[in-house]
Amino acid sequence: MTATEPSEAPPRPQQPRTTRLTRLAGWSQRHHWWAIGLWALILASVTVGSAAAGTDYNNDFSLPGTESQELLDAYAEHSPQQRGDSITVVLQAEDGIAARTSLIDPLLADLRELPHVAAVQPPDPRAGTVSDDGTVALATVLLDDAAGLIPFDDKREILDTALEHGSDDLRVEASGEAVREIQEQEGGGGEGAGVLAALIILVFLFGSLLAAALPLITALFAVGTTFAAVALLSHVTTIPDYTPPVLMLVGLGVGIDYALLVFARYRSELLHGADRETATRTALDTAGRSVLFAGATVVIALLGLYTLGLGALEGVALGVTLTVLMTMLASLTLLPALLHIFGRRIERSVHKHAERARRRGREPGRRWRAWADLVQRRPVPALLVAVIALLALSAPALDLRLGFADEGNDPAGSTTREAYELVTRAFGPGANGPLVVVTPDGDEASAQAAFDVLSSHPAVAEATPPQASENGFLITSLAFPAGSPQDGRTADLVGQLRADLPEGVLVGGPTAATVDFSTAVGERFPLFVGSVVGLSALLLLMVFRSVAIAVKAAVLNLLSIGAALGVMVLVFQHGRLWAEPGPIEAFVPVMIFAIVFGLSMDYEVFLVSRMHEEWTRTGDATTAVREGLAGTGSVITAAAAIMIVVFGAFVLSPSRMLQMMGLGMATAVLLDALVIRCLIVPAVMRLLGDRAWWAPRRLQRTLPGLRVE
Repeated sequence: MTATEPSEAPPRPQQPRTTRLTRLAGWSQRHHWWAIGLWALILASVTVGSAAAGTDYNNDFSLPGTESQELLDAYAEHSPQQRGDSITVVLQAEDGIAARTSLIDPLLADLRELPHVAAVQPPDPRAGTVSDDGTVALATVLLDDAAGLIPFDDKREILDTALEHGSDDLRVEASGEAVREIQEQEGGGGEGAGVLAALIILVFLFGSLLAAALPLITALFAVGTTFAAVALLSHVTTIPDYTPPVLMLVGLGVGIDYALLVFARYRSELLHGADRETATRTALDTAGRSVLFAGATVVIALLGLYTLGLGALEGVALGVTLTVLMTMLASLTLLPALLHIFGRRIERSVHKHAERARRRGREPGRRWRAWADLVQRRPVPALLVAVIALLALSAPALDLRLGFADEGNDPAGSTTREAYELVTRAFGPGANGPLVVVTPDGDEASAQAAFDVLSSHPAVAEATPPQASENGFLITSLAFPAGSPQDGRTADLVGQLRADLPEGVLVGGPTAATVDFSTAVGERFPLFVGSVVGLSALLLLMVFRSVAIAVKAAVLNLLSIGAALGVMVLVFQHGRLWAEPGPIEAFVPVMIFAIVFGLSMDYEVFLVSRMHEEWTRTGDATTAVREGLAGTGSVITAAAAIMIVVFGAFVLSPSRMLQMMGLGMATAVLLDALVIRCLIVPAVMRLLGDRAWWAPRRLQRTLPGLRVE
């Protein structure tokens, strides 16, 4: 189904009604150079400003009310030198670490001189940081702050300094959150590959490089402006360092799609005989309204992340929300100005492409009408096959295990992966993520009782004796689990120790914090889903005045997201295809839900609004479904293809989190566009008939009206 022409319809009115959007289009046309100049000025200003100010991204993984956060707060107050993260330098010498002190001592001395290094703890057999055979040792670099709060260049210098001391006689590897952040921010060409693929699809759709470039230029202006603005915002609010790539991921897909929807309607109006000025105004008054509504649903879904109460997600929600708003604004102001400037050339290209299609016997919308008729003749089988397929793909999501990947999931050959495997072989898997057990108030009796519990617990491979802080207030033991940090038994161990240890004793550390974060997301996820689904369904109800359409959209969006999560579990949790098996990053499902649920509304609004337009005109539900699909099928397919290649390109990223998001969002859009919009929606609308547009009279009188046609 590659038809690219709009469906046959009665001639469009030459003069659209006057609305705020038509007036906005008129202003952009009359003052086209002002509009473009203003966008260029804003982009240049914020870019120069962000380049001068730099960035201040930091990750806020605080979890108020949890034991792991309580432990961090206690360290910050009573042992500030231990409040920061750490980097573990793993040393290996085949003839023994003791024989290589002449190489190790200069390494440790150089590390102590670097910025943000609070202290360096050398290998010590008494502390258990030298393996039994004496060939592997651990040196700990204590940082003065959390890894996400330390500038990238300073983290890079620490890593480079450590690795530069490696030689044939002394192998040096490094691990820790700071090192992983360095690796994930280097390399990856997802953005460029996605943009190139999107341009190819647009050229194929419109048959003109110029026409294809306009949606892309509009998106790049919006994303570039937002990218620099978010960098400036990082100085005044907490923005995680993984926000920029997520912003690019969403901004490019949404920006191109929104501009494409407006441009496609503009092109349709030209083919129906409208002049360029009228076509632009009609496009903004129809597709522009769909863009506003679709963008509003994305914003609602993103702001729903605030219901989770997790600082790690709120900065991302703010950045991506700003991106969506800027892409909406660019589609409604910048694109009309570009259409005015290049309108004559585009109009010639549009008519030439349409004439070429007619000569080849490609009737506008013919294949989509045939497909709609086929589905409507057999709506029940089509519905059953599609729903069963989505449920089958969703089934693995029932086994979803939240957590955070550790160095054991990093690419083979990376220094963190090499360090992880060295530590596992020399000290056991639990040494990669020890639990920190702290007794406050200097209570030695409780500390000794806690150590006794740790020493006798079957899931604890080893525990270090209690050690008091400098002021004696905190007494700390380390518990090394028998399993790896992401092992399900390790998560169970955290809960068991918190139940078995004396009252007041805290269990924390990175591994326990991962368990707490995952638990917090799991507990608050239903509230988040309910708020997003409820508000989005209410918006649809206000637009289409139909209970069935609002309920249908909510259920089908949940199905597509469930199937996408199922695919993600198969690939990343079970290790199918290219990925190392491991847990699903705890915040990825909620991010995917927020973004994809909103984006799915784009296609819902675009398709159903055209069906509603035809139903209002003809009063025939069957015709409305057929003509609605014929008029939007090619655009939805192209828009989905663009989203898929942009999102899918992020699978090339070195970041496992971005790989998950790219695969999950690309899968959700693919299923939404092909299975839901092409099969389920036509089948359901056929079965509902005129009832699809029904709502109780009292509800119709109560709800305010919104128009998107």
